[in-house]
Amino acid sequence: MRVVCKCGHKGRIASREEVTTEFVKLYCQCLDAKCGHTWVANLTFSHTLSPSSQTFERMLIDRLREMPRAKQRELFEQLGTQAVA
Repeated sequence: MRVVCKCGHKGRIASREEVTTEFVKLYCQCLDAKCGHTWVANLTFSHTLSPSSQTFERMLIDRLREMPRAKQRELFEQLGTQAVA
């Protein structure tokens, strides 16, 4: 990713602060020594153009990991019973 200073010279991202998984603050510096401008740019998720094929599976795995172990066992027992039936 490239950042450009208001003076027109290239800048660099010195650090970043992840506010959420979809919003990051980028702390930037101008690479022109005469300018020395520093600024914060915001990087945010806008929208999906083509959904990931892993989205549903990833969501399912994440939800399972958040469940208590007893609830996980109960769910897998129900799935095992239904697979046989």
